[in-house]
Amino acid sequence: MMAPALPSPDPARLDALDRKALHRALIDRVEAAWRLCLEVHPALPRPTVWLDLRGKSAGQAHFGRGGLRFNPLLLEENRLAFLVEVVPHEMAHWLVHHLEDGERVRPHGREWQTVMRRLFGLAPRTTHRFDTDRASPAPYRYRCGCREHGFTARRHALARKGSRYRCRHCAQTLVYCARSALEKTI
Repeated sequence: MMAPALPSPDPARLDALDRKALHRALIDRVEAAWRLCLEVHPALPRPTVWLDLRGKSAGQAHFGRGGLRFNPLLLEENRLAFLVEVVPHEMAHWLVHHLEDGERVRPHGREWQTVMRRLFGLAPRTTHRFDTDRASPAPYRYRCGCREHGFTARRHALARKGSRYRCRHCAQTLVYCARSALEKTI
């Protein structure tokens, strides 16, 4: 594996940035990654950048909108790893999609992995390892025989309409834990 092609940001400097400056640093990082991609694909269009992604995903190459979407909360909580790993990950998707036959390749297939290794000098990991509790809160509690599970409002609504969910560990059906009066007041 070669050294990362994009220089690593200074962690102390990143920690000191306010939200606006951090968003600017993200946009600058996308610009640097795009310029690197231009070396292998000069016709690659510049992606638009949005900070409107929510939930557990850190980033998304959105070809229909013509750019890259990022999760601002996960960026805030994982500044260095986000800029070093997530931006090249999404830019690799952007590049592969715009290559000939790029629309037909698997999202994390051989072509994407090659871009991650050879162009960005990074291990081709398909998922991040960020704590997503705050980014994707699951306030509805369900229990099984071995633990408690958090459901989003959407999954909770499906469960209330009759969908059944089982624990992946103990295989028992998950049961809703009605919130106590004390929890409702907090």
